[in-house]
Amino acid sequence: MYTTFLAAILASQAAAAPVAPAHAASSDPAIARGRYLVQIGGCNDCHTPGFAQSGGQVPEAQWLTGDALGWSGPWGTTYPPNLRLSIPARDETAWVKYAHTLTTRPPMPYWALNTMQTDDLRAIYRFVTSLGAAGVPAPTALAPGVEAKGPVVRFPAPPPQAVAATH
Repeated sequence: MYTTFLAAILASQAAAAPVAPAHAASSDPAIARGRYLVQIGGCNDCHTPGFAQSGGQVPEAQWLTGDALGWSGPWGTTYPPNLRLSIPARDETAWVKYAHTLTTRPPMPYWALNTMQTDDLRAIYRFVTSLGAAGVPAPTALAPGVEAKGPVVRFPAPPPQAVAATH
């Protein structure tokens, strides 16, 4: 019984122990650059649950795991994907090509990825993959007119002059 009790205590302490980021011991400067780019690029604002609402006070071990908070507008409802699962699903070269050609629905500023330098995209890839897989896939996007079951941020339709300028 004492052995079982001791094992339970050790297991609970291990579960509560802070997890050091996988990149902490890395000597690859691209990982540090990727972390910086993720931070200044605002990636966590959408792709990390509670990040924007907490003023960025989310442990790095929870970064980029996607979110069930939907973004709803005339395009339907989109959800920020779990980048810790989706980015490593490609190799680095494929990720760079994907990022340079990505188009998606709001609010993702895909045009920012499209114009990033290849070295910066490689750095983001290395940082995200250094974090390791975590979390679950985000909910699937919903078509226009389909009501989301969970919380959403609602966007109005764009002004007519903005739509005309894109066509």
